[in-house]
Amino acid sequence: MEPVVSIIMGSTSDLPVMEKAIKFLDDMEIPFEVNALSAHRTPDAVESFAKGAKERGIKVIIAGAGMAAALPGVIAASTTLPVIGVPIKGMLDGLDAMLSIIQMPPGIPVATVGVNGAMNAAILAVEMLSLADEQVAARLAEYKAGLGKKIEKANKELSEIKYKFKTN
Repeated sequence: MEPVVSIIMGSTSDLPVMEKAIKFLDDMEIPFEVNALSAHRTPDAVESFAKGAKERGIKVIIAGAGMAAALPGVIAASTTLPVIGVPIKGMLDGLDAMLSIIQMPPGIPVATVGVNGAMNAAILAVEMLSLADEQVAARLAEYKAGLGKKIEKANKELSEIKYKFKTN
């Protein structure tokens, strides 16, 4: 089994956030790899990874980083693959990381999800993969249908809660 999604994080301290992406990809039966690379501490390794990712069969890269959050942009600068940035909450409630990721110059796009939004990054990656894979598209459709069922169940449970002035 060869990975088609690569999950990269600036350090293993980002793992608690990135685990949501890991679990979702695993649940969706998408082969993936997970590595720690630092745009500032291992810049040569980041560039080498990014330049070789497509050749290794990677189709989408999810890169999580906090603070200066250069990792997604540095990866995007060295590949033509789609890169999804996950700003990791740290200082300034993750606003610093989010701004670092979304402020990319023309020609170097990085799709960006919300702060600590690794789950949405994984869903976006699966949406991209589903464009060329009917089985992935079917699993994704099933997952999305389940989202509505969760809300229906929540509303049923809420309807059973009684208050003196509650009207529904």
